[in-house]
Amino acid sequence: MFLNNHTYYSLRYGTFPEEELCVLAQENKASAVAVTDINNTSACLSFLKTAQKYDFKALIGIDFRNGVEQQYVGLARSNEGFRQLNDHLAAHLHVEKEFAADALPLEDCWFIYPLEQVMRCQKWHFREDEFIGVSVESLRKLKFSKYLELQDKLVLLQTVTFRNKKDYNAHRLLRAIDKNMLLSQLPEAEQGSLSHKMLPENAVFEAFADYPFILKNTQRVIDGCEVNFGFDSARQNRNLQIFSSSKEEDAEILKKLCYKNLLRRYPNATPETYARVEKELQAIINLGFVSYFLINHDIVEYAKSKNYPFIGRGSGANSVVAYIIGITNVDPIELDLYFERFINAHRHSPPDFDIDFSWKDRQDVTDYIFRRYKNTALLATYVTFKRRAVIRELGKVFGLPKAEIDKLSSGFFDPKGLDEMERLVFRYSGLIAGFPNYLSVHAGGIAILQEPVHCYASTFLPPKGFATIQFDMNIAEDVGIFKFDILAQRGLSKITDAIELIKENQPEAEIEDMENVSVFKNDPNINNLLRTGDCMGVFYVESPAMRGLFQKLQTDDYLGLVAASSIIRPGVSNGGMKEEYIKRHRDPERRKQAHPVLAEILNETYGVMVYQEDVLKIAHYFAGLSLDEADILRRGMSGKKRNEVDFRKLEDKFRNNCRDKGYSEALTEEVWNQILSFAGYAFPKGHSASYAVESYQSLYLKYYFPLEFMVACLNNGGGFYDVETYIQEIRKCGGRVHPPCINKSDHHTVIYGKDIYLGLGYIKELEIKVVQRILEDRNFFGSFKSFDDFIDRVPISIEQLSILLKIDAFRFTGVDKHHLLWKAYFKLNRTRTRSGQTLLFRPPHRDFDLPELSHSMLIDAYDQMELLGFSLHDHFKLLKPEAYQKLQRPGVVMARDLKQHIGKTIEIYGHLITAKRTPTVNRQYMCFGTFYDRAGDIFDVVQFPRAAERFPLHSKGIYLCKGKVVEELDYICINIEWLERQETVGDPRYISSTRMKISFKEDGNGMILK
Repeated sequence: MFLNNHTYYSLRYGTFPEEELCVLAQENKASAVAVTDINNTSACLSFLKTAQKYDFKALIGIDFRNGVEQQYVGLARSNEGFRQLNDHLAAHLHVEKEFAADALPLEDCWFIYPLEQVMRCQKWHFREDEFIGVSVESLRKLKFSKYLELQDKLVLLQTVTFRNKKDYNAHRLLRAIDKNMLLSQLPEAEQGSLSHKMLPENAVFEAFADYPFILKNTQRVIDGCEVNFGFDSARQNRNLQIFSSSKEEDAEILKKLCYKNLLRRYPNATPETYARVEKELQAIINLGFVSYFLINHDIVEYAKSKNYPFIGRGSGANSVVAYIIGITNVDPIELDLYFERFINAHRHSPPDFDIDFSWKDRQDVTDYIFRRYKNTALLATYVTFKRRAVIRELGKVFGLPKAEIDKLSSGFFDPKGLDEMERLVFRYSGLIAGFPNYLSVHAGGIAILQEPVHCYASTFLPPKGFATIQFDMNIAEDVGIFKFDILAQRGLSKITDAIELIKENQPEAEIEDMENVSVFKNDPNINNLLRTGDCMGVFYVESPAMRGLFQKLQTDDYLGLVAASSIIRPGVSNGGMKEEYIKRHRDPERRKQAHPVLAEILNETYGVMVYQEDVLKIAHYFAGLSLDEADILRRGMSGKKRNEVDFRKLEDKFRNNCRDKGYSEALTEEVWNQILSFAGYAFPKGHSASYAVESYQSLYLKYYFPLEFMVACLNNGGGFYDVETYIQEIRKCGGRVHPPCINKSDHHTVIYGKDIYLGLGYIKELEIKVVQRILEDRNFFGSFKSFDDFIDRVPISIEQLSILLKIDAFRFTGVDKHHLLWKAYFKLNRTRTRSGQTLLFRPPHRDFDLPELSHSMLIDAYDQMELLGFSLHDHFKLLKPEAYQKLQRPGVVMARDLKQHIGKTIEIYGHLITAKRTPTVNRQYMCFGTFYDRAGDIFDVVQFPRAAERFPLHSKGIYLCKGKVVEELDYICINIEWLERQETVGDPRYISSTRMKISFKEDGNGMILK
């Protein structure tokens, strides 16, 4: 009889998961256990599911607290009572309101006040649903209290938070982390009591032997509680079941949508097309998934009404119905995509649509969903304590010096050399690691339910203001809640922003309709970008690995791009099938090595498994399983939740059918192992095809409007590479990139012809309010005519003005920035508060004769590095003179000439773009690096373990690389034998500052040189 039990979802308080609570209850022969986490319901449904395997009655509720001060424990008497408790909790969490000392009267709930709280508040009047909770420890107080007279209101309330002293110690550390204080300073009031442990139930009964009425009342409370949910195979579909007024009407709406739009998608529809549509409609209606389709259709129709770009992807792209009604934009008939991969007769959960919106638009789409559908919430995700982060937190809690914390968190230390305190940090970090730290929001999961959200859990309100349910997608699916994936990406906004920039910068230009993707697929110029790997900035395909793959495959069409997007995945790549696919693609003779049956089944991919659908094809055509059975097999292999008995039956059927077909045991085993290792990592073909459409749209813009496209990339956070790399690409495309300018720049980057001005938002430490003032004043009153004009019009501190001057934002004046910085100190009165109002009569400005000040490209470069994070100047010209001279010596190779040196050892200088360490099978590390040379051309290097260990690529900079040029299927790289980072000229600002000491003295006119 334990009615107040905490799991580690009592965040930064509890110390073990709900599964271990069940084990603990079984060990102590508990007859009833209630999970009542502190202001949290994350564990409730999971506990009910887990408790089905144990021999005790499972109850759920909430421990309502203000901070750690317990007010009362609420227990759900029924499913409706659980909803009422969740309503009550959410009403306080959403507005961060404290709980009153008295619980609200909720019809289907019990409330238990701890005896100590009752005595403190002198509470004497109790409703029928209210009780006084007495623990084994507080029994001593009860003996001498008048509350002993309220026999009908006394129940057992033994709080359980710990199993042992180790849990208690972990709890104290969690509390210290939560309060951000040293463990020695943690107040006792912020901690639970060591007595909050589960005792054997017979020991509890013995302690209360003189108070049988307490145990009787407790049993009455327990008997009055019955909360039931179906899980897994017994679950119900709890999503919104009816989109219109009835299921029949929903089915008619879906049919009309299909046949109304069918000829738009298939102008020359064949009988086979109509048969496929009918087959899908019948399955969707029979399985009860109509509302799921209609809701997704409604969401994308709203997006279309707002001109928001979107991509429907995932396995949903396998559906002709989804394609016809506009949820997806990939033709499953053209790509031979199986509907059974998406929906089959054995499927109990709704199908899976992933819909990507621009990161700028998703907020509004989400807001629409919440307004349109009543019972809606975002799904949560649990952000857990990571081992290294825990070590840092515990190091602070124990008061370790920073150097020791850094040593422990790095992982590079000798365990034998640790002192006692360091060993404690290390030991307890292993215990706490993996605990939930706080609740966050799932990347895109939204629940749209038939019943109120609070029937299943409470909600909290993250900063963006959308109610978020207190559990994640895993338990949600277990109970029958299936998320809608409304995701955000930056690739779509790159496209829309690029189009707007083209209209502004080249108003006469003709832009193709972005939906007319067939034009892009057949454009040789665009396909040449793929073949050469010239895809910087293009969503999904710009990484060095994809660039190299395109060159090896000589990818020059849509299907080739779809295949490349899949074979780079671990399932294909790690099994050696990626290399085999490339070789068979390049060498038709090698395709004959494939087993004839597999070659026939997987003709498009030369007998190599590339897509998830290939598992279905092999299971169906090779092993004779039905397509429905094949998809169940695929799901089981991919690590999804599976029924082990059913999976083994399908495996037996697979093997028996192969035996009946006359295949050798060796072949059967080989094919089985291939699909087993492959299925968990492969992409569905429709997913790759959906992204390939977006890639082609971006490639079109990159080829025909490169500058506008690259500026759009910058304004949307870049992509795989950093800002500096995209700026280099702009230069390569003929653009001229300028630092921020007071008169030309906006908050974001802008383009005028071929001139690109970085945004004011790039300048570090420049306050947003200052940027707003500048832009607002310029929009209302026009460009600034002079430095004095700016000072008169924009209220600004000397510190903020100095930042703008250092980045040379006033270069339009033609006056050296150092000269202007001196003037700024003279002209700005730092002590006088400025009103911010426009001056009616501007006072005349005094000017001064100043000594001639030195100015150099080097100072500009270091100012830019400080304020932008990178320099716009040629990095190679920042090398020390001796290094720069070596750079120009004969024999140094350029990237464009590497083809002429295949098989030779060469030297080449490059600026590091990115480097990736990869473990080998021997648990050593090799490294892949990407550089650009003086001409801005890109080249790749590979360091095998010995070279990677001797010459690590730790930081950005210019390196002299020495190695052998190798070529594999038209892809060229350099096997590094030796490399050295080149020294740059020192920062002249600090060198020169020691030569002149400057001080100021204030007079009535401001600051003057002393």
